[in-house]
Amino acid sequence: MTPYPADLLARASRIRLACFDVDGTLTNGDLTYDADGRESKTFNVQDGLGLRLLEENGIAVALITARESSAVVARGRDLKLSHVHTAVKDKAACLRGLCEALGIGTDEAAHIGDDLHDLPALAIVGLAVAPANAHPWVASRVHWCTPSRGGAGAGRELCDLILEARGLDAAVLGRFGAA
Repeated sequence: MTPYPADLLARASRIRLACFDVDGTLTNGDLTYDADGRESKTFNVQDGLGLRLLEENGIAVALITARESSAVVARGRDLKLSHVHTAVKDKAACLRGLCEALGIGTDEAAHIGDDLHDLPALAIVGLAVAPANAHPWVASRVHWCTPSRGGAGAGRELCDLILEARGLDAAVLGRFGAA
């Protein structure tokens, strides 16, 4: 589908856990509050299907965000995700804990994030990814930057990369009647 570099495909082929920052990665990074101070977020539906496809194909998915957010909890519940972590102060420690619980190494994990809070997690994973709109200090320290911006398909692009690298893309397409 997409002509990925061989080294990127090799990294993605080993992924058994895909971790996603939320604000600026699965959303466009805007924060919206109503008059009562309740926060709302807009999520991309294609990103959501990508997350489900990973889980349905045996790749664990985790949302890891530094912000306390009922919208993130609701999105995780909507997508039936087992690993939703909000108000995380140390994303690397959270990621290490997930890897330990799943019995995998951090080299078998991917993380996608857009800003400085993500750097510790990005530094320890086998596949470090940033959306196109990531802060330059983050974008310069990852293995791959997605073509799309956060909230506009960046999450799905990571999902598709992993599925293709693991040789699962044909089965996914077949499930939807395409060969």
